[in-house]
Amino acid sequence: MRWQRYKVTRPASSQDQAGLWGAIAAVVALALFLGWALDIKGGAVIVFAIPLISSWFDSRRLLFYFNTALVRIGNVILPWADVTQFVVVTPPHGDHALIGVRLRPGMTLPAGADVPPPNPAMPAPLYISAQRHKVDVAKMVEKARKYGPPHIQIVVADPSGERVVS
Repeated sequence: MRWQRYKVTRPASSQDQAGLWGAIAAVVALALFLGWALDIKGGAVIVFAIPLISSWFDSRRLLFYFNTALVRIGNVILPWADVTQFVVVTPPHGDHALIGVRLRPGMTLPAGADVPPPNPAMPAPLYISAQRHKVDVAKMVEKARKYGPPHIQIVVADPSGERVVS
């Protein structure tokens, strides 16, 4: 079930890439050291460590994500029961799109949630900004229908109003 998801990532920063390559170099060095000092198969260290490094790198770049169990927007993790709509705004000019989440009435965000300042183009209070080419509304609808609960709606908002696409 882990691989059944929809995600949007941000570009990797130079700091993230340096961390990735540093972690890979450290694992290879550890594998070589263990192979030399303890006569252990160094390849086993690499095989076990690479998925952990990959997962860490991916989580650093993650902006928006949902799977069969939860929704993550920015650093906020929400259960499906708290979410009613995903709102997508693609301004006519620019290379960024906005993805927002509307919560069911009476819900509050978890403590420590990083809420961005209000954006006049985004009607949802909790949102992220992503590169336009990374936001695929058709794929989002498909994945939400397949893996999300039936009450979820995906709304496209523009200056003329909002329309439900799912």
